[in-house]
Amino acid sequence: MGCTTSVILFKGIRTVFERNCSYMCKQQGESNALEYTAYNWSKEDSDLLISSCLAKPKLIEPLDYENVIVQKKTQILNDCLREMLLFPYDDFQTAVLRRQGRYVRSTVPSNAEEEAQSLFVTECIKTYNSDWHLVTYKYEDYSGDFRQLPSKLAKLDKLPVHVYEVDEEADKDEDAASLGSQKGGLTKHGWLYKGNMNSAISVTMRSFKRRFFHLIQLGDGSYNLNFYKDEKISKEPKGSIFLDSCMGVIQNNRVRRFAFELKMQDKSSYLLAADSEAEMEEWVTVLNKILQLNFEAAMQEKRNGDAHEDDEQSKLEGSGSGLDSYLPELAKSTREAEIKLKSESRVKLFYLDPDAQKLDFSSAEPEVKPFEEKFGKRILVKCNDLSFNLQCCVAENEEGPTTNVEPFFVTLSLFDIKYNRKISADFHVDLNHFSVRQMLAPTSPALMNGSQSPPAFQDALHAAAMQYPKQGIFSVTCPHPDIFLVARIEKVLQGSITHCAEPYMKSSDSSKVAQKVLKNAKQACQRLGQYRMPFAWAARTLFKDTSGNLDKNARFSAIYRQDSNKLSNDDMLKLLADFRKPEKMAKLPVILGNLDITIDNVSSDSPNYLNSSYIPMRQFEACSKSPLTFEVEEFVPCIPRHTQPYTVYSNHLYVYPKYLKYDSQKSFAKARNIAICIEFKDSDEEDSQPLKCIYGRPGGPVFTRSALAAVLHHQQNPEFYDEIKIELPTQLHEKHHLLFTFFHVSCDNSTKGSTKKKDAVETQVGYSWLPLLKDGRVLTNEQHIPVSANLPSGYLGYQELSMGRHYGPEIKWVEGGKPLLKISTHLVSTVYTQDQHLHNFFQYCQKTESGAQASGNELVKYLKSLHAMEGHVMIAFLPTILNQLFRVLTRATQEEVAVNVTRVIIHVVAQCHEEGLESHLRSYVKFAYKAEPYITSEYKTVHEELTKSMTTILKPSADFLTSNKLLKYSWFFFDVLIKSMAQHLIENSKVKLLRNQRFPASYHHAVETVVNMLMPHITQKFRDNPEASKNANHSLAVFIKRCFTFMDRGFVFKQINNYISCFAPGDPKTLFEYKFEFLRVVCNHEHYIPLNLPMPFGKGRIQRYQDLQLDYSLTDEFCRNHFLVGLLLREVGTALQEFREVRVIAISMLKNLLIKHSFDDRYTSRSHQARIATLYLPLFGLLIENVQRINVRDVSPFPVNPGSIVKDEPLAIPAGNPLMTPQKGNTLDHSLHKDLLGAISGIASPYTASTPNINSVRNAESRGSLISTDSGSSLPDRNPEKSNSLDKHQQSGTLGNPVVRCDKLDQSEIKSLLMCFLYVLKSMSDDALFTYWNKASTAELMDFFTISEVCLHQFQYMGKRYIARNQEGLGPIGHDRKSQTLPVSRNRTGMMHARLQQLGSLDNSVTFNHM
Repeated sequence: MGCTTSVILFKGIRTVFERNCSYMCKQQGESNALEYTAYNWSKEDSDLLISSCLAKPKLIEPLDYENVIVQKKTQILNDCLREMLLFPYDDFQTAVLRRQGRYVRSTVPSNAEEEAQSLFVTECIKTYNSDWHLVTYKYEDYSGDFRQLPSKLAKLDKLPVHVYEVDEEADKDEDAASLGSQKGGLTKHGWLYKGNMNSAISVTMRSFKRRFFHLIQLGDGSYNLNFYKDEKISKEPKGSIFLDSCMGVIQNNRVRRFAFELKMQDKSSYLLAADSEAEMEEWVTVLNKILQLNFEAAMQEKRNGDAHEDDEQSKLEGSGSGLDSYLPELAKSTREAEIKLKSESRVKLFYLDPDAQKLDFSSAEPEVKPFEEKFGKRILVKCNDLSFNLQCCVAENEEGPTTNVEPFFVTLSLFDIKYNRKISADFHVDLNHFSVRQMLAPTSPALMNGSQSPPAFQDALHAAAMQYPKQGIFSVTCPHPDIFLVARIEKVLQGSITHCAEPYMKSSDSSKVAQKVLKNAKQACQRLGQYRMPFAWAARTLFKDTSGNLDKNARFSAIYRQDSNKLSNDDMLKLLADFRKPEKMAKLPVILGNLDITIDNVSSDSPNYLNSSYIPMRQFEACSKSPLTFEVEEFVPCIPRHTQPYTVYSNHLYVYPKYLKYDSQKSFAKARNIAICIEFKDSDEEDSQPLKCIYGRPGGPVFTRSALAAVLHHQQNPEFYDEIKIELPTQLHEKHHLLFTFFHVSCDNSTKGSTKKKDAVETQVGYSWLPLLKDGRVLTNEQHIPVSANLPSGYLGYQELSMGRHYGPEIKWVEGGKPLLKISTHLVSTVYTQDQHLHNFFQYCQKTESGAQASGNELVKYLKSLHAMEGHVMIAFLPTILNQLFRVLTRATQEEVAVNVTRVIIHVVAQCHEEGLESHLRSYVKFAYKAEPYITSEYKTVHEELTKSMTTILKPSADFLTSNKLLKYSWFFFDVLIKSMAQHLIENSKVKLLRNQRFPASYHHAVETVVNMLMPHITQKFRDNPEASKNANHSLAVFIKRCFTFMDRGFVFKQINNYISCFAPGDPKTLFEYKFEFLRVVCNHEHYIPLNLPMPFGKGRIQRYQDLQLDYSLTDEFCRNHFLVGLLLREVGTALQEFREVRVIAISMLKNLLIKHSFDDRYTSRSHQARIATLYLPLFGLLIENVQRINVRDVSPFPVNPGSIVKDEPLAIPAGNPLMTPQKGNTLDHSLHKDLLGAISGIASPYTASTPNINSVRNAESRGSLISTDSGSSLPDRNPEKSNSLDKHQQSGTLGNPVVRCDKLDQSEIKSLLMCFLYVLKSMSDDALFTYWNKASTAELMDFFTISEVCLHQFQYMGKRYIARNQEGLGPIGHDRKSQTLPVSRNRTGMMHARLQQLGSLDNSVTFNHM
């Protein structure tokens, strides 16, 4: 960070001060007196002093930002850096993002919007059809921490390699040749003869000695020519020739053949000779090449030092060069290339700061994605084959493959024995061979009454491909090892299960048995082909663990025969519970056969998907030969944390006939082999047709009008396990119902009897029906319903009245109307809700929207009932619910309604957070929320009404539980306010208005009120409810920051003042954390620099930036005109008087902000950085006030003159007495002040600078060392009367308090503050720096150079050995006085050396021996 010559310069400067500042000794004495006083303070006195000194700093009223930029419009527009003063016009905009689904078309049926009559259904459809509405901020990437900047330069993998003197001894055993070669420079070695340069007489042949020479490049790019007695170059060289001081290489054969001479800068020379002419020429060539490189590098450094970022300045500076005179265009392009090279290759200061390299994304906002369909663990199930041991050829001519002797049908589903439930819909598969399928008679017209495929899919799908699916995708939200894939196997109805399974359970010769079974099967297929009977089942596990890893090694169990008394899903769950108990499973009868079904993970790019509604995916290929894959619906558990907001239209009803108790019925003579036919109807008229909306089975149409359940032979009380899937209409009404028709199926195929009797396959034995809606909601769960012997027209209108009377048609009930049939329904719909409270709320809203008189009390009742809404329903319909609540909020005419709406929203938001579903809320705000069109006469705006309601809820008299939830989850409400404001401005064209005209005064008042109401909660609840107060503080900061984009910025400044006024010095640490977190968020605004207006402020004519009277201290005027940076520096200054934890927070925040300025690619040029630096010049005063707290001697390897700073001992104050009053020193003589600045700037030299050479050009120091060869021309004329011009500003002070802490800062605090100091010092313009030096008082100047010297001590390089020992915990080691901060460099003379000689005469003890 510094260099040895800079250290010597500071020594010289300090010596000048010490010889002319006798008051320093006096100050030491005063410090000792203070020390004595401090040690004699009591604890009570100390506390009293602290409390009296920690007065609340006065608030600085901010400027009226909007008026200022209007008044200074001409000045701003004429500023060459006007982009640093103005907000861009395209700062934000609204955008519509097309909703991207997985499907080739919308999942909403084309006629759904026209059919929908219910408000809830209509709003759900709107939700699924609407696009995403965003508010985009063009420069949002710049509104976060410096780590989130979009174009932050790539992290430094490795700094350039340098070799330091302090490391030379530690590395002396290393191979110097490899060290030089790794730099990528020139290298050469070989034997040469060296003339004895120490001889008093001329060089002769005898004076030459043979030495081994080795050319090596050092870390700073310079070359040394080392020579040794032998080839062991790992030893210390006998001597070295420093080629950066070499002026030329010429041949010299006068003394010895093949000799050449190295002319040095100090008029000396080296004479060397080779053994041959070729060797001599090689050495001369290499050395000349090095000299050429040195010259080019030196010239480039000089040009880079003189070059400026601005083209005009570059032309002026370069106009006098000879190159410009002859080739101006070439010179210009060369300079531009050099400037670009310099800017690209130079390492930014903060890249060297370890905090800048830390990966800390705690302040980053979470990534937000739109709502999308999400699934659990997805499993691809491939059904390959089902084969039994009983096989033969089924063809008539016996010329075909050997297959199963009859058709079998497989149904797959998932069962969860841990939670005792079926967790998926059924997936039906037909694995029969083509010849076996031919055994079945064509499906009856009643079942075939429907097109082969739905009209919407005719062009996309082939009916044949859909008829026999073999691949299904199951989804499991909560995978665990107790989930089973169950395969139920059915066959065509023939007789009892035991009788039909017997042939399949024998392992003997089965050819005759197969032929017999085949004969019976053919007869049954022709006669009863549409009826199925249970036959067998098998199961297998899916997962190895709860992580969703598939158990691919598992296979299906043996195929077990179905038990006619254990058919239900409950019975299946009991069987699976014993699945891992061999002793239990061994008792089950086994059917000999094999079921080949494999499972695999689902790849994202698999083609030919169909979802559960048969809608193709985007990558569907109609002409592809790939088999179709059907997604099987998952029955997600009704648990909020496993629920996702619905994004697609789905409207399925699953019907499960469970049980029919018909053993006591007397209405029918024969009712044993009972089949149930299920239909879905929208009318109870006699000729009405069932709707074609039941999903078909393999081999049949896609949709049918009816479905049949499996038949149990000779069972009067049959159990069922079938699942019937129905696509419900978009709008249901009171006439929609399920109709169940019961048939007795004759299984007797005897040839006896008449033909008429043989044809009577089925006989109706009853009817039952179930209306789908009850109180406007779909009926679900188990229902027990009666059975009727007849079905008169209008049967839905039947109602039982008292005294045995009834209303409606005559119905003959079986067993007097007892509930004989048990059925269950399961609704999977994204447009209908089962929640009564939600249904009632939307129903009431629909009434009021259709013209009914709205009652505030009635609406409040329905709003309050929403608190009882089920959590999973709330999550599933989240966007629709919130949209409706915000709509009611804008139309509310009573405050009570608006407040209750807000309370419901708070409840919803709290529920989402408590279930860990915060991401859904963020997706809603960013993508789904859309403010209602603003109609002044009818509706209000969401942002204003919500702000007013929040204020009411935050009142001390309000319900504290609700207010705590509002605080804890306040981010949601503030984000809604922000988006509503943005949409309101753009959609109503108010963004073109002046800032102070965009929003009404009522809204400004509402915002100010909510800020004032929020602050007591933040500052008083941080102990009792820390999470709520912390979240509210952060959310408020984000809201205030974004208000700068939309509102009157002067008004926003006042809200920041209102916030800051609630804090005071001496607050608990938590409140300091809150305050600096607030400032961090606000100061990270993407237009933080324009908000601070880095421009001249003055009265009279329009000011130019060049006329700027810079503020080097925190005056009230500075804090008013540059409000945010002034406030920040004041707060940092106040925090420095607090204890360490508070200081660290403040310093870190300041440094991170400066790092952001440094890395911001919008402000990369030097002029930009210099303008930013003017905002932070008061940092000098802040550091000077605390200069006594910076301890140098603890880490300094250099001797520190005790007179240069306040003695260490007085600073060692007990913890109870951390405050002291610094003493004012006398001022230096004006002539000394002027001479000192002249010496620093290089224009008041009593000596004549030597003629520049290559070395002096290379080593001309930059302003970083406070010496410049060319800076004198840019200095303004200095008047000694101005030397104390800063004093008049000091009355306001940096802190506004003369008492400051004197306990020392620790190393991390010091280094962070010094990094900030160095950034400002490096970035500020030369004029600003020299003006500061000219105006500063001598005491301030003294402290300024003290701080600069501290930088050298704090950032010095201590050597690799020191670092290694510290890392190993071995402590520091002693050092000699070799250079520790710069690469090895010797004999570097020139202009710098000449300047230092001026100061060297002041103190003979200061020499180059320290290097």
